[in-house]
Amino acid sequence: EAEWKLPSFGKQLFLGSFRLDLIHPQPRLDPDAIERGERFLADLRAVLAAEADPLEIEREARIPDRVVDALKRIGALGMKVPPEYGGLGLSQVYYSKALAIAGVWHSSICTLLSAHQSIGVAEPLRMFGSEEQRRKWLPLVARDHVSAFLLTEPGVGSDPARMASTATPAQPALGATPVDDDLVAMPVEGGYRISGRKLWATNGTVADIVVVMAKVPKSDGHRGGISAFVLPYDTEGVAIEHRNAFMGIRGIENSVTRLENVFVPQENLIAREGDGLRIALSTLNTGRLALMAISVVASKWATKIAREWAGERVQWGRPIGKHDAVAQKLAFIAGSAFGLEAMLDVAARLADNKRNDIRIEAALCKLYGAELSWQVVDALMQVRGGRGYETAESLKARGEKPVGVEQCMRDMRVNRIFEGSSEIMHLLIAREAVDTHLQAAGGLLMGNGGAKAKADAAVKAGLFYTKWLPQLALGKGQDPRSYDEFGPLATDLRYVERSSRKLARSTFYGMARWQAKLEYKQTFLARIVDIGAELFAISATVCYADTIRREQPERRQEATELAQLFCAMARRRADTLFGELWANDDDSRYEAAQRMLEGRYTWLEEGIVDPSGEGPMIPSPD
Repeated sequence: EAEWKLPSFGKQLFLGSFRLDLIHPQPRLDPDAIERGERFLADLRAVLAAEADPLEIEREARIPDRVVDALKRIGALGMKVPPEYGGLGLSQVYYSKALAIAGVWHSSICTLLSAHQSIGVAEPLRMFGSEEQRRKWLPLVARDHVSAFLLTEPGVGSDPARMASTATPAQPALGATPVDDDLVAMPVEGGYRISGRKLWATNGTVADIVVVMAKVPKSDGHRGGISAFVLPYDTEGVAIEHRNAFMGIRGIENSVTRLENVFVPQENLIAREGDGLRIALSTLNTGRLALMAISVVASKWATKIAREWAGERVQWGRPIGKHDAVAQKLAFIAGSAFGLEAMLDVAARLADNKRNDIRIEAALCKLYGAELSWQVVDALMQVRGGRGYETAESLKARGEKPVGVEQCMRDMRVNRIFEGSSEIMHLLIAREAVDTHLQAAGGLLMGNGGAKAKADAAVKAGLFYTKWLPQLALGKGQDPRSYDEFGPLATDLRYVERSSRKLARSTFYGMARWQAKLEYKQTFLARIVDIGAELFAISATVCYADTIRREQPERRQEATELAQLFCAMARRRADTLFGELWANDDDSRYEAAQRMLEGRYTWLEEGIVDPSGEGPMIPSPD
């Protein structure tokens, strides 16, 4: 999105302004929303316990129809759909809780529900659809029509803007043909003809309705651009070519779908032509919080299993949790689980409150949650040892509790790839983080235009930085009495305030040093983003602990202890990242990678037998 219409805690944090007032005090949940949410969570727990056998799903690699039917009966497909359209209208907080419950039972159930509601038909129509579209489609997806989101293509992954076709048919009324596997939507009388091929469509093998992204060629009367369409999946010309299988999430219904000259009526266009990417990226805010819910529940489950196992397993006469090497991992697991839950709680309440722009916070949750929860599950695997590596089915067969740590590890790995890989998330967040700088000094950095244009750009940049830079010199974080209302956690907020200004200065130094080449310094930008993520995590953790103090006073001391544990770890990571901004071996490693690509080290590959088989890494266009 080009504009910031609402305040953003994340944006201000990267600019060196610690706006604690934007996230604290956290908005209280509406009592009706709590009652409605708790009632649904009880129904969901009952359905999962009665109908869903996690070992069966893992063994058969499918969610049984009885499970999906039971979920439909309790309204699980309509969790996010407003009540006036037949849904439950759950808050983001309770939607996240529901996904967590489903995810801890089996990841495939959570994936089915989140893909359907976070990025499927419901969210794009709720946010961008016309009233007529909402009344037509939302009751269906709230009750029993499973939906999917068709964006990725064989030649288009993290760069959806490349979806544009390079060919335009001479006769638009005859439709279009896919070129380089791009998806083309040709305007015809009364609608569009869509042709192309979509990859990795979650729910794509069982969907009834989908949102499909396609490129409309620009022409007279047509704005053109990547556009979003609602498409009934039984429309003539839609074919499921393949059900994809993956390392984890074994019950996922994920397809390769081909569309050949598929007719879509004009009224199925969501918003305007050319709005497709805006719709996709906006709905991903919800999708990214859904992934954060999965990261949170995996970490909370890891805490439970680690505690039980480390207290029961005895080695050298003591429970393994009494040994320092294991105790360090237990503390890391528990502290991380608390910090991740805090981030999700803060972000979800902000989403429900609708007073803040949460695009940066949602993206940070997705990135940080995926990375940290992977480390948590890896630590759990180490604590469980051989039993962690053994399947739950095997453990059960020999009489032990079927604890699926290896399954959790397989399932969690994809979170660092889904809905924006960690590398892409770093770049997206970095772009948002430096947006103000680009507006103020973009013309100067890029060096576009003649002498007058450069002079004007210099004046504009000078006016901005003359005012902005002095604000980074002093702040509340240098006052030892500031934030005292947070008790022992005040020191962590003072650290965030000081570090926020330091982060902003570091970003400015990077811009001054590399100027237009900054965009190529991806590792530097990634560290900037990671520091911001740690600062957001610390802020959220302190706020969450304070919320627990107010709403659950009996847990006040325990929450403070966990918050202190997490903040200490996060501060250490942030300090390390600050040092690595300027003391690193990034350039030499990049140069080594280029030599590797040139074939300089192919002798290193000698002595192996590659079992991969024949076939191209990337298939040629059909």
